[in-house]
This record gives sequence, C-alpha cells and structure tokens, in this order.
Amino acid sequence: MGFTLVGITTADLPPHFPAYEHWLAMGRQASMGYLSDDRAQARRADPKLILPDCQSIIVLGMRYSNPEPGPKIDRKIQSSDHPAGRVAAYAWGTDYHLVMPDRLLALAAFIETQTGQTIPHRYYTDTGPLLERDLAMRAGLGWIGKNTCLINPQHGSYFLLAELLLAYPLEPDPPFEADHCGACTRCIDACPTNCILPDRTLDAGRCISFLTIENKDEIPEELRHAVGNWVFGCDICQMVCPWNVRFAAQEGDPALAPRRGVPFPDLANELGLTPEDFSRKFKDSPIKRARRRGYLRNVAVALGNTGNEESLSPLESSSQGYDPLIREHIKWAMDEILRKR
Repeated sequence: MGFTLVGITTADLPPHFPAYEHWLAMGRQASMGYLSDDRAQARRADPKLILPDCQSIIVLGMRYSNPEPGPKIDRKIQSSDHPAGRVAAYAWGTDYHLVMPDRLLALAAFIETQTGQTIPHRYYTDTGPLLERDLAMRAGLGWIGKNTCLINPQHGSYFLLAELLLAYPLEPDPPFEADHCGACTRCIDACPTNCILPDRTLDAGRCISFLTIENKDEIPEELRHAVGNWVFGCDICQMVCPWNVRFAAQEGDPALAPRRGVPFPDLANELGLTPEDFSRKFKDSPIKRARRRGYLRNVAVALGNTGNEESLSPLESSSQGYDPLIREHIKWAMDEILRKR
C-alpha cells in the first residue's frame, strides 16, 4: 500500500493519556479548543467510543521528503535579491488527507477478503480523536522523542501517521519501550521560540507550526523574529535530530512529491497572490489550511525577517489591498526592513 511503517496494537487506554490531560490543564493547546472538549478527551481515552467493537488498531507510517536542503537551496534562501520562504516538508506535495484514505480503505478491503467477512472499521490520519503517537509507540513503531515526534530507529521521524480501527482480533506487536534520545537536547536547543518543554510536550502557542497554520489571528510581535522565513509549518526540531541526520531517506512517498515552487517560495511573488492565484497554486495542498489570509500574514513576517530594501516595493504596493490583519504584518515587515538600514 506504500506505507513504510506498520504495527498493531490494542484499543486499551493509551499509556500517556494522563500526560495529555495535564497538558490540557496547563493550557498548552493554545486556541485549539477541539483538542480539549469533553468528547475529544473521552475518545482519546477509549478508542471503543469511536468503534464500539474495536479489538485491534493498525498504525501505519507514510514517509515524506527529507527537508534538509542542498547548497543550491541554501544560497537561494540567503539571496538578498530574491529572499525565499520555507514550507514544512510534509506540505511540499499533495495533501496527505487526500492520499491516505484510499489506501486505508484498500487495506480494510484486503483484510475483509482474507477473513471472508465484513469487518466494522474506522480510519484516521490526524482527523479524529486519537493519541496517534502513543498508539504508534505501543504498536512498536518507535519512541516519542523530546521534540514530541515519533522516531523510528531505522528511518527517523519524517512520517505521517494513520490508524485503521478494526472490530477484529489481530495479534498485537510488542511496544517500543527503549528511549534513544539519551542526553541529547539538540531539538530543544535549536527551537527558535523555546516551545519544547522539559516534559516532552510543546507549548503550542509558541510553536512555529501553530503560529503559521492553526493560529488565525496575529503572530505575537515578540515571536515574529523567531519565525524567520517559515511561511507554513517548521522542520527545525526534526532537521537537527541525529536520527534524521543519519537515517532519514531523502525521498518520500511519490504521492507526496514536492510541487514546483512550493518548498522555497519567492516571498515577493507570494505576497501578490490573488484569491484565484492562491486557490490555483495550492489546490489539493495542505497549505490551504492556513488560508490565503494566514499565508500572506506569514509571508509578510518572513519578508520582514529576510528582506532588504528591494522588498519594500512589493510590501508597500500590497499594503492597501488586504484586510487589517495582513496590513498590520506588512507594516511590521516594512518597519523591520527600514530599521535594518
């Protein structure tokens, strides 16, 4: 089916559910209220509330591209004439929500063929109330690292997870019990916003991925410099992880192959995207989740962080046509560029 990782676990209480409850109690979910409502919490504690007769959960991992750029890309990002932004590697190609469901349904159909019976099932890929990484660890796929990502010792962490819940008994795999992070703190040290906490959780409200995707309001001014040139998501804590540096494959699943102009967009050009341009360029892309309003907000901040005086012209020409949120971030970017003169 194209998955690189696969393991089987049970529908028992996830081992880190108390940590999830504590994380919510501390308000670390920021504005993502869908993580903390009663229904979400109950289902994360008991997958059988999702599928009453659930007896097995198949957890799968689908690889995406290694985001570490080559020298040519490094020069492009640093170019003073055409400053480039950065997009998290999982979003370089087609939205995985459009790729995985067909494979999960095909897998369910295969299992039904092998067993000769109709099997009630449900499937998710971060679209439902499951503690995915907890289930993946219990299915033997890897351990949860200090940056909160699931890390596989043979492949690193550049994976998208999916789950197939089955009302059918399958022999579970042994859980992955080792912790190979050791004394390493590279992910914690590299995080520009200090969002990685000592207890292996994130302060989501400070995470660049949250700030540029889930966050629908302004990016706090005190965090804008730390966002750098990321316009959608962030890969920093994974890029510095030794398990990715040593073991992660360069290429991901072909269905998620990078689209032209997406991984390192020309910031000045992006700022001029009309609603029609945005919809056309990012059709079937995860980037649509940020919506044009959020994406242009991010582009403005990136230009303020990486641009020079030549970036003032596209910023100024765009400052009148957008809503107040984008205009405020454009003004901040212009002020930053002028301040650096």
